[in-house]
Amino acid sequence: MEYIVVLLLFVVVMQTRVMELRRSVVCLMIQSGLIASACIVVGLNHGLWHALVPCLLTIGVKVIFIPGTMLRLIDKITDDREIFSNINVNYATLAAAAFLVLGYILAGRFMLAPIARDIFAATIMMIMTGLALMVMRRRAILQMCGLITLENGIYLLGLIITQGLPLVVELGVFLDVLIAVVVLVILTNRMSLSFMTTDTTVMKKLKG
Repeated sequence: MEYIVVLLLFVVVMQTRVMELRRSVVCLMIQSGLIASACIVVGLNHGLWHALVPCLLTIGVKVIFIPGTMLRLIDKITDDREIFSNINVNYATLAAAAFLVLGYILAGRFMLAPIARDIFAATIMMIMTGLALMVMRRRAILQMCGLITLENGIYLLGLIITQGLPLVVELGVFLDVLIAVVVLVILTNRMSLSFMTTDTTVMKKLKG
């Protein structure tokens, strides 16, 4: 589990540095794959064989379906300038580092075991970094990556605290995320067709 946590931290930091849309989606795929691996580890450690179901759902929904849909949307973008974002990435990286420190401070107050402390800090970093990416990024696709990162952090935190979420709860979470992302993809596609851009700041034009 320690290696999964380290890799998750590395991928989240990379997400704050990568501004090319396709690479951001690839980072999201890797991150979701690591979450699926965490489901297997938790299931094997606690004898929860139903943990294989959310693992398969994570792979099917967050590793294959959602990133595949986002990549197809990116392929429809004809303007190369839309593929890259020109925002300063240093602020997001510094924020991620601060969130990791915050996670360890909170973990220290709860007096958790060393491995639990590392996992808790990683989940706090993922949740807060995902939220920061949603706020700081202007491209709708990058904001969707932030949304999935936030959800992955919440899911991993619940998985560790409860030592395996009930199957009904897991199915409900996946359904909510799937519906939200599908709606966002549809809206992003319509925005691209109407405004010829996926920059969400153009939505200000709709103000009366």
